[in-house]
Amino acid sequence: MSEPIPVDAELLRSMPLPFHGDDADKDERGRILVIGGSRAVPGALLLAGVAALRAGAGKLQLATVGSIAPHIGVAVPEALVMSLPESDEGEIAPDAAAEIAHRLGRCDAVLIGPGMLDEEAATAITVEAMGVDGPSFVIDAGALCNLRAEAKAMARHDGRIVLTPHAGEMAKLMGVTVKEIAADPAAAATRAAAELGAVVALKGGRTVIAVPDGRTWEYSQGQVGLATSGSGDTLAGVVAGLLARGAEPHEAAIWGVYLHGEAGNRLSQTRGPVGFLARELLAEIPAIMAGLAS
Repeated sequence: MSEPIPVDAELLRSMPLPFHGDDADKDERGRILVIGGSRAVPGALLLAGVAALRAGAGKLQLATVGSIAPHIGVAVPEALVMSLPESDEGEIAPDAAAEIAHRLGRCDAVLIGPGMLDEEAATAITVEAMGVDGPSFVIDAGALCNLRAEAKAMARHDGRIVLTPHAGEMAKLMGVTVKEIAADPAAAATRAAAELGAVVALKGGRTVIAVPDGRTWEYSQGQVGLATSGSGDTLAGVVAGLLARGAEPHEAAIWGVYLHGEAGNRLSQTRGPVGFLARELLAEIPAIMAGLAS
């Protein structure tokens, strides 16, 4: 395995994001659906959805449990909000999958997982969603951990799926220990990408992006302040927003990791190395993108 390619501004300028002219409308910038949230963790959906808009997506739809849907709609007035069947525990019910499926074909990108704690229900919804052709997918958090058994469903999307696990989720996904993942993140990400036929962004102090053909990239300039509640939701949302705009999956992952990390770097300078909030990352994203395009 060759050494990962460093992710920096020079690399990103060599893989520019899709261009949207001044006359482009919101449909041209892409439609994204984020499926997630629960009664216990409603904010994860909000963070991910707003992150997708900050990354430049044109239209946002959010799908979540009925008890929090009206509140999410008020908190994110830019979004269309779907109210889904809810389990007694406040999670999206597995039978919501069929209700979601009819919307997927009209989307350019779908993000599944932020704020979903019921892994069995999340897997059922994810598998149903992957039965629809058309959109690219980002799969995060609770929707990740049981996907190894669904490699056949993933393979039909020909690499247009991005997985965004942290070390604990990767260990569960691949049936190994966290210690093994931490010992060689690049090898772990490469193996997962090859076995699952997906782009893998393995989050950590060194974030590794791997694709099925064996290529890898690494971002190692992040700050400790990024290790905070909701940070992963913002990263997943940024990646999904870039996919909605038309970026290739590996490029969306590379750009998303860089934008997320550099947002943290900026906040570490203005707020301090720790103590900034995941929600504060969001407003930094557009200016960082604009700087790379200049």
